[in-house]
Amino acid sequence: MTLDGPFGLARLLKKASLAGAFFVPAIWLSNVLAGPLCPAPGGLSYARVQQVVDGDTLRLKDGRSVRMIGLNAPETGKKGQSAEPFADAARKRLQNLVAQSGGRVGLLAGKQPQDRYGRTLAHVFGVDGSNLEAKVLADGLAYQVAIAPNVELLDCQQAAERTARAARLGLWRQSPVLAPQQISRSGFAVVGGTVSKVQRNRGGLWIDLQGGVVLHIAAGQLKHFDQQDLARLQGSKLEARGWVLDRSRRGGLKPGQARWMLSLTHPGMINVGAK
Repeated sequence: MTLDGPFGLARLLKKASLAGAFFVPAIWLSNVLAGPLCPAPGGLSYARVQQVVDGDTLRLKDGRSVRMIGLNAPETGKKGQSAEPFADAARKRLQNLVAQSGGRVGLLAGKQPQDRYGRTLAHVFGVDGSNLEAKVLADGLAYQVAIAPNVELLDCQQAAERTARAARLGLWRQSPVLAPQQISRSGFAVVGGTVSKVQRNRGGLWIDLQGGVVLHIAAGQLKHFDQQDLARLQGSKLEARGWVLDRSRRGGLKPGQARWMLSLTHPGMINVGAK
């Protein structure tokens, strides 16, 4: 494919701009974006993949389980529960990407190398240097998540997701953003709302959204944020993403406390001004 041919990049992007959103095929977008957005750095370690568990987890032949950094794919059905929408599509897409790489992938370990379940936390690359997380995100088959300190590829991952969102691909075909009043269970969520109150105490900083959700930044995580910006959030509209917890299961709530809490560890988990 050439940039100046009849179906070249320049012409496609011009058409997309006129239409107000990208409309070229998801796989084409993934192939274009992954190279320049998240190029493979030096110092990768390589391993053979035994199994693609789901859209964000690999099991290697050496026995390790790898949780891909910056990516949260829909949950597959477990313990009798139904799979979330696009869970199977995300797993199959990752399977195809691994197959295209000959079953061998490059790993870039995170600053935090393991999660609480003992899984290896790493960015994953194909043997051609393409970043697999960017490809899945550009297809709209997972959400980008920024969990400190593993945020090295944050900018390019967010750019990949924005492309899918603009084109309404996959998870973005219909808006997945929930109002606080729509939260009904614990788990990953993208929440949009208006800030009603910002307060700080020994436990950190608390950002209340109208409708019953509070965003919490622990005291030890505040170093990652501009605290002056946080203090000016009251009345602002924002979007936050992460894992929502039901505080009513922790022994009850105090009067005036929001039932649902979403913990933030990095500014990349919130988007101020989002509609």
